[in-house]
Amino acid sequence: MSSFYKTLDNTKDIVNTRTLLHEAIPLTGTIVSGTYGVENIKNFAHGMFQSVYDYPFLSSSANHIFDIAIGYASDSALVNTSNTQNSKKKNIYNQMAQVLMGYDHTGSILQFDKDGDITGGGAKLKECFFLNFSRLLVKDEIKKGSFELELGVDDAFTEAGGVFGKRIKLTDASGSSGFKVNSPAGEYGILFATQSAGSNVLALNQSYAVGLLFYQAGVAVISGSVFSDANDGGIINNSSNTVILGTNFSNTGFQAVTASTIQATSDAIRTRMYNLQFNNTTELNSTIYFCRMNHNDFNYSTNPTYLSNGEIRVKTKSTDVPIAYVTTIGLYNSNNELMATAKLSEPLRKDPSQEYTIRCRLDF
Repeated sequence: MSSFYKTLDNTKDIVNTRTLLHEAIPLTGTIVSGTYGVENIKNFAHGMFQSVYDYPFLSSSANHIFDIAIGYASDSALVNTSNTQNSKKKNIYNQMAQVLMGYDHTGSILQFDKDGDITGGGAKLKECFFLNFSRLLVKDEIKKGSFELELGVDDAFTEAGGVFGKRIKLTDASGSSGFKVNSPAGEYGILFATQSAGSNVLALNQSYAVGLLFYQAGVAVISGSVFSDANDGGIINNSSNTVILGTNFSNTGFQAVTASTIQATSDAIRTRMYNLQFNNTTELNSTIYFCRMNHNDFNYSTNPTYLSNGEIRVKTKSTDVPIAYVTTIGLYNSNNELMATAKLSEPLRKDPSQEYTIRCRLDF
């Protein structure tokens, strides 16, 4: 008769695995920009960001999709003390940069780098809008290479969808293999803009690096250049477009943020979102235990009902082989304390002529 407990070998009987599960998240522009009017858009008294829901936010069935905020660096050409919410826009940029990019050796906040090569210098993204996606949608991370955002860049602003006659598409085209790892918030990829609909939309027939996508943080940092023409440092064709972000905006392109509130600019950007989609990722870690029962193991039961008047119930004479039925696997710690159980779909007959290996999997 074997011992009641059997020790599992860490190298032979225990295996750790990791599985990545992906789910497609499509967010059509109608949800983001107006299916429910403004009932699914929540604004706050502090005026620093705006929250978007998939249903009127006062409903118990509403799910938070993302937050949108606007910001620019302290040394941006747009900075002016007379700007509307000037200090808040600088604070938002600094807050996002210190979390996502970190600090340099002098303790200064690093700015968002256009190509991700922080030590190599190069152009910085100094005027941006931020999409901070809900953890409910992102799960553990955004799947690399799956992000797409289409923006309407037609010059004439209309809430009836007229801005979508000319569109650009933002993707993390090189995310699956060319992502960066030099961020305290995890991995991130470069967002590239290409023409999606219309003609002569972009200044040049090429893809433009216009933002960063932080996969684990679930944050998209997008340059204001996607709404500005080439004369103002943007990517839009000068002769084709002069983008008016929204109604009653005094300036064209992303410069309009200087005289507008964060809420008004967020409204304008939302109504220019034609389509947004990505795949999320759920990381499923598993430990697999191979519970091996050799021919001479577990042929007797420790259940008190296994005996009757001092005799084994399943044996009618002394020469009969011992028999037990396996119904449950118990996993114990080093102190013989039960930590987990696994139930078999049906009892397994166990006697000296039978050997089994039962595979138990714990997911976490």
